[in-house]
Parts: sequence; C-alpha cells; structure tokens
Amino acid sequence: MSTETLDSISPAAYRFIAERVYAHSRIHLGEDKQALVAGRLGKRLRQWGLDTFEAYCAFLDSDQGAQEMGVLVDLISTNHTHFFREIQHMDFLRDTVLKQMVPELIRRREPFRFWSAACSSGEEPFTVAIVLAEYARNNGAFDWRIEASDISSRVLERAQQGIYPEERVRVPQPDMLPRYFQRGTGTHEGFYRVKDSLRQGLKFHRMNLLQAMYPVAPVQHVIFCRNVMIYFDIPTQQELVGKLTALLPTGGYLIVGHSESLLGVKHALKSVKPGIYRKE
Repeated sequence: MSTETLDSISPAAYRFIAERVYAHSRIHLGEDKQALVAGRLGKRLRQWGLDTFEAYCAFLDSDQGAQEMGVLVDLISTNHTHFFREIQHMDFLRDTVLKQMVPELIRRREPFRFWSAACSSGEEPFTVAIVLAEYARNNGAFDWRIEASDISSRVLERAQQGIYPEERVRVPQPDMLPRYFQRGTGTHEGFYRVKDSLRQGLKFHRMNLLQAMYPVAPVQHVIFCRNVMIYFDIPTQQELVGKLTALLPTGGYLIVGHSESLLGVKHALKSVKPGIYRKE
C-alpha cells in the first residue's frame, strides 16, 4: 500500500507525472520539484475526490487523461507576473530597438512586429503595447502588431479579458493609468481594465512552443520568451531557440528572463545585454 499523502508524492508517482508532463509540454521536472508538484496538485486531487497521487496517475491513464494534462501543466507552471516586470527590457525596447527599427519600417511601410511567446495572463504584451503607444505619442505614429501566446487556456482567458487587480498594475508614470486603463467601480473596485484602444493591436493564441508550426506572422522583429527556458532541459532549449531565431530578421532580438541565459545552448545570436540577444 502506498504511504503517500496529498502533501507528499511517492517516487514512482512523481516519475510518472514528470514523464507525462515532459511528453505533453517538454517541461522538465527535476528531482527537486517533488514538493512543488505535490503542493500544486493537492487541491486538484481533492476536486476529483482522489486520495493518493497513485490514483491521480491512474486517472491520467483514463479516457479523461488527455484533457486533464492541460490542467496539470497549467497548475505546475508559475504564472506570477505584473505590468512592467523586468523593466530594463522595456527600457531597451523603447530606447534602443524602436529607435533602430521604426524609421526604416515606416519608410518601407511595414509594421513593427512583436511576439510575447509565453504571455501568461497578459501583463507582458499589454506592457509592450503601452511602450509602443507611448513611443508613438512622443515620436509620431507607426504601425505595430503584437502577438501573444501561452500553453494555458486558463491564463489566456484572463489575458483576453484584460482585467487586473490594482497591485499588479504597476506603471512607471501615474498618467499612464487613466490613459490606458479604466478604473473599476462597485463590484469591480480595486481592479483595472485595459482600454479597448490598447487591446486592438493584440492577438492571442493558444500554442505549445515546441509544436511544428506557429500561428503567428513568419517575421517577428522582437520576441520575448522570458522566464520559460528555466522549465526546459538543454536539448529542448536548443530546439526552441532555433525555432524562434528562424522568425527573426537580421537585427531582430530575442529576449529571455533576467535569471536565464543561453549558456550551453548552441545558437546564432549575439549577446547584447543580460537576457538580450540579437540576430546578426
């Protein structure tokens, strides 16, 4: 009989779940993640009326298992974020990338294209939309398109709603709040909704970053893939970086999280600053 509880997980059950997660999403769960997995999934097991992780493994093997995998991956993926997270990347986008690219794109009558490859609940792509809109206010209008994607249907639904608690709407200038957000009242007090004028330039997609084809434009001038590599092993990182690099034109940028790097990954990019890589 298994001695596991919903606060702990047996090695066999953990291996089973880790292998299923890797096959489904290529997320690599090391041996140090057992407590995290047990903590994140305990509530889910209670929802299904399951007493052990072994029973949950059997459930994953049932006819309902395929649908459950999406929920499982969602629960073990960290989706904590806020507006203007890792603001140095936003400053680089405004002060370097847009100054480099926008005049030439205007001359060629082409849009600036940006992809938030792991957008979570939408704070990142909406932050970029604010950066682009502010640049246009100060330097003249230009055409821009933002695509945003995530593997989780749940967080994409929140992203498409564009409604956020006040503590996550962190903006560097107070006048940005009334310009780009509607303050909630009544039952929505304490929340902000992204204005439609900002939402119109965004398109959301549900996708696995390791799938064969991407439903985004084949050329992206900047790709943010921040705080994603930490979930993947080196072979998966290398495959993903190759796929993303193929979408960048010469001079395009791939930006990963501050805590990430491409160390140990073969790639054709030049390191510019921590987490910032340029295609030569």
